[in-house]
Amino acid sequence: MATILTTSRLRLRHAELRDAPAMLQLVNEPEFLQNIGDKQVRNLQQAEQYLQNGAIASYQQHGFGLYLVERLADGATLGLCGLVQRDYLQYPDVGYALFREFSGQGYISEAALAVVAYARTELGLKQLCGIVAPDNLASKRILQKTGMRPAGQKIVPGADKTVDFYLLE
Repeated sequence: MATILTTSRLRLRHAELRDAPAMLQLVNEPEFLQNIGDKQVRNLQQAEQYLQNGAIASYQQHGFGLYLVERLADGATLGLCGLVQRDYLQYPDVGYALFREFSGQGYISEAALAVVAYARTELGLKQLCGIVAPDNLASKRILQKTGMRPAGQKIVPGADKTVDFYLLE
């Protein structure tokens, strides 16, 4: 279990195949489907494939990816937060998703701030970005807390949807 960073309340670590049950649940949460999209993950085997082709492949290819967010107090899995290198974006994207039951407690803001600091100090990434559904005001507030500013919109290839684009320079 490769811990990437810890904050006062959280541990962010590499996602592993054993996290497939949590991923299956997370990617099918109503908020995930509405704000991020349907990843077509319907069973444990597909969840393992989603992890293998996504976060796990990204660690190997880019040296970063989405990390599993755990609460230090009890080890509860809260969601994902990390960096995604998307083909259609110039800079790594700060991405996150949280189980509904843990929302509104500042966990994702804490994780996103830690990921941005890690990206800049440990990975040497000077520019980062974020994409967000235009009506997802909570997510926009999180990006703004990290220092990102609105920088227009982007069309997501293959999804035929427009997202708001945020940039940290």
